Amino acid sequence: MQNSFSILFYLKKPKVYTSGSIPIYIRITVDGHRSEISSGRESLPEKWNSSAGRCSGTKEEAKTLNSYLDTMQAKFYEIHRRLLDTNEIVSAEVIKNMFTGKGVKTHMLIPIFQDHNNQIKTLLGSEFAKGTLTRYTTALNHTVDFLKWKYNVSDIDIRKIDHPFITEFEFYLRSECKCNHNSAVKYVKSNFGKIIRNCVANGWLDKDPFVSYASKMREVNRAFLDEADLEAIATKEFKGDRLNQVRDIFLFSCYTGLAYIDVKQLTRNNISIGIDGERWIFTNRQKTDTRSNIPLLPVAEGILNKYKLHPQCVNENRLLPVLSNQKMNSYLKEIGDVCGITKELTFHIARHTFATTITLTNGVSIESVSKMLGHRSIKTTQHYAKIVDKKVSEDMGALRIKLDKKAVSLEKKAVVVAI
Repeated sequence: MQNSFSILFYLKKPKVYTSGSIPIYIRITVDGHRSEISSGRESLPEKWNSSAGRCSGTKEEAKTLNSYLDTMQAKFYEIHRRLLDTNEIVSAEVIKNMFTGKGVKTHMLIPIFQDHNNQIKTLLGSEFAKGTLTRYTTALNHTVDFLKWKYNVSDIDIRKIDHPFITEFEFYLRSECKCNHNSAVKYVKSNFGKIIRNCVANGWLDKDPFVSYASKMREVNRAFLDEADLEAIATKEFKGDRLNQVRDIFLFSCYTGLAYIDVKQLTRNNISIGIDGERWIFTNRQKTDTRSNIPLLPVAEGILNKYKLHPQCVNENRLLPVLSNQKMNSYLKEIGDVCGITKELTFHIARHTFATTITLTNGVSIESVSKMLGHRSIKTTQHYAKIVDKKVSEDMGALRIKLDKKAVSLEKKAVVVAI
């Protein structure tokens, strides 16, 4: 509903007035209801134009005063427009309070950020992984440190967060915290950005300061093991049972594409008969909660059979006796050194190996690989497809043979025609 709205500047004489300047007041009128507030300025009665609501004259003093009053009037009209746009109650008193800041709730960044992290902590294990909480906690710590570094404050009103704030934050992460480009962008765009998007959704911010933020993640070549690396690890016999156990679980991930936490949480209930009559893994990725159905390849099947009667598997109804992620990666570095593998061996490299060496290189369609990896978008899987040079070579080799045969056929036809 459109409201009648007007602003009037006038001189308000005090009860005891003899001479001199008189305070300039502002009268806000909405639908016939008024509210008044002092402008903080004064004017001599003889220099005041009551019909215009401004000071008369061309001297610098009059121009300065009138310019100040123009600015105040523009702010009142902006407040009125904002109330209409957000369908809030419009009254003279509300406009006055918003102008003075009285009754307007201030939303500070750090408590909002901390409240978000507390919610993740409450849902830890059911909806969020520990790594998610760790990342948001680190992002909050970076934000607190940035406020101290840039503004020498411990907190800030979210309404003061704008595009320069965001770009300065990214610069701080890269220069002072020594984060690489992708880490800095992820902290800003994904973690800090989520907090800001929540503020916009709650109506605490009129506009999203990320609208003009253009930084993008740089593409990273994902490391993976080739067939020779897999052979070296699979055929190596280690002295300690622990290294053999870690090697087997790592290979299981290489032939299933499951991430560490997904392998750790596998139970016998996750194994069932698939559409082809063979045994499949049916599970949901913890990171994205997307379905991941994977046929068991012979190597993976053999590893499961090997640990079927392992005490930890029997007592905890687990498919494999998986150690902590830290211990797994520590042992994998030792395995890599013993096998002469120069790539940094981590558990997550197994997932990359499944996508490249095990599947895409052997002609499995990118759609099938994407579904088995549990990717929400096939664009994520396409990053692996870009690095499978062997598949490109084989495809082009087949095309080359095909074109050569076609060329020979055309030559024979040309010879027959010539005869």
